[in-house]
Amino acid sequence: MIARQLVIRGRVQGVGYRMAMTQAAAALGVTGWVRNRTDGTVEALVQGPPASVERLLAWCRRGPPLARVVDVGMSPAALDPALDGFERLPTA
Repeated sequence: MIARQLVIRGRVQGVGYRMAMTQAAAALGVTGWVRNRTDGTVEALVQGPPASVERLLAWCRRGPPLARVVDVGMSPAALDPALDGFERLPTA
């Protein structure tokens, strides 16, 4: 299992990014959360088997059809065994 903290930049708010990412993560068996940030980015914590996380990261670089992803910043994160499923959190 691996965990990654993500910051997604570009046109990623108001285009269904969080909803689509929640669906993609669930389909891949990745747990974590996603939320909008007041600076216009989307932040996420994702964890799961390395191959599944990598596939979700590839999805994040594309996003849903109306998104225009410019950059996906990624850093290692600590695994959180309390995470169950993938959820959308309030804006931070």
